[in-house]
Amino acid sequence: MKAIKQIESPCEMPNGLQWTDEGLFVMDQKTDNVYVVDETGRLLRTINTPTANGSGITVGGGYLWTASNGESASRPARSTDTGLGYIYKLDLQTGEAVDRFRTPDGGGIHGIEWDEGKMWITAFNPLAIFLVDPSEGYKIVHKFEVQLPRLHGLARVGDGLWCAHTTDNVIVKYDIETGAEKERITLDPGDAYIHGLSIKDGELWYGDANFAGKHNTATQGKPEIGKIAV
Repeated sequence: MKAIKQIESPCEMPNGLQWTDEGLFVMDQKTDNVYVVDETGRLLRTINTPTANGSGITVGGGYLWTASNGESASRPARSTDTGLGYIYKLDLQTGEAVDRFRTPDGGGIHGIEWDEGKMWITAFNPLAIFLVDPSEGYKIVHKFEVQLPRLHGLARVGDGLWCAHTTDNVIVKYDIETGAEKERITLDPGDAYIHGLSIKDGELWYGDANFAGKHNTATQGKPEIGKIAV
């Protein structure tokens, strides 16, 4: 499969994506700001957040949710940095913290995805995807383990859950009940490396945050937002 650039990234490290009716929400791992852009890439607004080393992002229940790894190497330290993995519940307009909860495995965090009042969350110990219920004190209501490492962006579709595995540069659709692999997209050599993931009109959108060019020779280390040709 081929990743095809669509718009200029509003930031250096587009590490998480979420399409909404307003536009595309982009989590910048470098500044920990969230940028909202339209389908042409035009910047609609910028949201400052207390996120640290931000990764996944989703919108649901009237709130903005961000995946925070607790400490950033890309910006100066802030008093709000925790050194711990949290998912933040933020005011959708101001970015101010409303609540937060620890990651299900207590470690780092990449992908999150809202799903009809609940939230899917990637984990590393074990390699798994958890489903939590915010209305029940973020109780874990389901999980399934996976085989591939470095789980990143998530995108929920009617017949499963897409998950980007960045190191292997594949996107796998999982059965949400059993965790069985239903489908796999393998990116071309030298293609964009998939970090953030979202879906719009049946098409997968990705963010490639490898701004240092450690992997992505095709884009010469430039941040990239685009679609997956499927």
